[in-house]
Amino acid sequence: MQNWTQNFKGLLNLFLESNCPLCQRPTAKEFCQDCTTQLQRCKLPQSSYLWQGKLPVFAWGTYGGTLKRAIASLKYENQPQIARPLGYWLAQAWLNSQLASNQLSVVPIPLHVDKQKQRGYNQAALLAQSFCDLTGLQLQQQGLERIRGTEAQFGLSVSEREKNLAMAFQAGPEFRRYRPAKPVLLLDDIYTTGATARSAAQTLRALNIRVYGVVAIAASQKQA
Repeated sequence: MQNWTQNFKGLLNLFLESNCPLCQRPTAKEFCQDCTTQLQRCKLPQSSYLWQGKLPVFAWGTYGGTLKRAIASLKYENQPQIARPLGYWLAQAWLNSQLASNQLSVVPIPLHVDKQKQRGYNQAALLAQSFCDLTGLQLQQQGLERIRGTEAQFGLSVSEREKNLAMAFQAGPEFRRYRPAKPVLLLDDIYTTGATARSAAQTLRALNIRVYGVVAIAASQKQA
């Protein structure tokens, strides 16, 4: 009887397993153990090294290697489940820092409605949900909305990125109804030149909404 139970549990676990989106090995979690180990190697030793200036940034890892592959899979390969562990790891690092505060509202960087329809979800919103589940911070998914479709930022110069994102955002339905009493923590998947985050922050600050900073899963190596 005991052997039968063990065999049944083994078959059930096998049935419940899916393939790791990064290496296609069977796994019961979002990533297999090998890929999880490789992702953890991308973690920055000091996540707050960019926490300075007018728009401070907190990043979990370096945008390269396996972490870059994971974010690409999340965004372009219809793997929304990847957001859960990534958002959780970002939340863990945030809670372990001296920057954590429970007096914040989290606003994910929005996609333009056309791009979100094409992708099926906003990866930043999924990451923010996982982040808020652990931190307990208030999630305001409709704090901002992107009102202008923009070119992909990849390959653009810093000045071209700034121009590309000029007037791209406006207050979303939540913030049009009322201004948040708490400072806003913006959340995005990647921080590179900061053009997207600055444009979003400028939109909020023009409405006298305080922006505490930005949290991201990865910061570009160019920023390191």
